[in-house]
Amino acid sequence: MEHTPPPFFKTGASPLVRLMIFSALSLVLLVADAGYKYLETLRQVAAVIIYPLQRLAAAPASLARGAGDFFTTQSALRAENAQLRLDNMTVAAKAQKAMALESENAHLRTLLEARQRMADRSTLAEVLYAARDPFSRRIVIDKGAQHELRAGFPVIDGSGVVGQVTRVYPLLAEVTLITDKGHLVPVLNVRSGLRSVLAGTGVQGALELQFSALNADVQKGDQLVTSGIDGVYPAGLPVAEVVTIDHNPAQMFAKVVCRPLGSVTSHTRVFVVHAAAGIPPRPAEEAEKAPRGRKASKGSKGG
Repeated sequence: MEHTPPPFFKTGASPLVRLMIFSALSLVLLVADAGYKYLETLRQVAAVIIYPLQRLAAAPASLARGAGDFFTTQSALRAENAQLRLDNMTVAAKAQKAMALESENAHLRTLLEARQRMADRSTLAEVLYAARDPFSRRIVIDKGAQHELRAGFPVIDGSGVVGQVTRVYPLLAEVTLITDKGHLVPVLNVRSGLRSVLAGTGVQGALELQFSALNADVQKGDQLVTSGIDGVYPAGLPVAEVVTIDHNPAQMFAKVVCRPLGSVTSHTRVFVVHAAAGIPPRPAEEAEKAPRGRKASKGSKGG
């Protein structure tokens, strides 16, 4: 049986012919598009049609890149926030230190001005700590007998009297604050000239004017200074300000509460005044009366 090839229109062109046909068509289309832009519209339509497919194909890579950028940004932001918090704490600490130094410098300037106003010699001392006894108002300073301090010396700051040296060690000294219960300071009312005694109450920031008559000339806001009659505190040192006055007829004396002018608990530096005795010693009256009494008794016996 003979084999005859199929007709041309049933089998189509051979692969080589197809290649040549499509190559020629491609060249024609390239020349037409390059020279006359005939396919510009077709290209744009095709780009619009295949755009969703392009986005869909690029979605996994975009998601992966976005996730990487997100975690990288979050990590960078956390590190930046941590650094900013550290910088903020450092700046805050420096600001607090600067404020403390400014306050200390202002206090030192006030102390120097107060020292220049005083005629007596004084020693600048630093407050080391408060006494351990919770029922007393005492502080310990870093100057002692080696710095010529003695018990009884008054202690002041730039605002007023703080207390009195009560115990002296070679390199330290103990100061009893004027707010200590039982501590007495003879004072003078600047406005009225009334002399009285100011006593500590044991309560921080509170003093009481002792033995004030109900009709005494004392008003709220009166300034009290040391009178100097005790020979311990020099006269004229600011001590306290009258805060409240209670005239109770049932009591023998008025209750006058005062606020200390000196910073008894605030600052860390004070002045110890080397105050000399301002009054002569008391005369020995009893020593003079005793011989007279003995002479009189002898005379009466002989009579």
